[in-house]
Amino acid sequence: MTVGAPAGSPAPAPALVVSRVIAASPEALFDAWTDPSSLAAWMQPGATTHTEVTADARVGGEFSILMHMPDAPVLHRGTYLEVDRPRRLAFTWRSRFTEDADTRVTVDFTATDAGTLVAVTHEHLPHESARAAHLDGWTDCLSELAAWAAPA
Repeated sequence: MTVGAPAGSPAPAPALVVSRVIAASPEALFDAWTDPSSLAAWMQPGATTHTEVTADARVGGEFSILMHMPDAPVLHRGTYLEVDRPRRLAFTWRSRFTEDADTRVTVDFTATDAGTLVAVTHEHLPHESARAAHLDGWTDCLSELAAWAAPA
């Protein structure tokens, strides 16, 4: 017997992938994803005014990212599933935008001649509107990360 979504509920969205080459080393960018103060500095998609982060970046460790938006703060939480510096970081991701269900985010860091290809794959989003919102959010975050990593 196969168990699927309840009758009448939207189908789960396909995984999304957002990537960008950023002019920094894989080590520096990996650390930017695991250091709370660095993560708070660039994890500010859309209209986010500021972000508060706690992170215990080890397998089984947890994180909390509170994004302050003009209408209301949004809390994102998760657990680290894979921490392979500087190649890969994987974690669960849940918030009101995932219907408070765990989804999975994998971030791969690949060295290139121009810096590092950072590829974010987000799986198990509950529906297409959640996928669209996260596509915009991760795109903004990679732009913010690139600006944060740019030499002064």
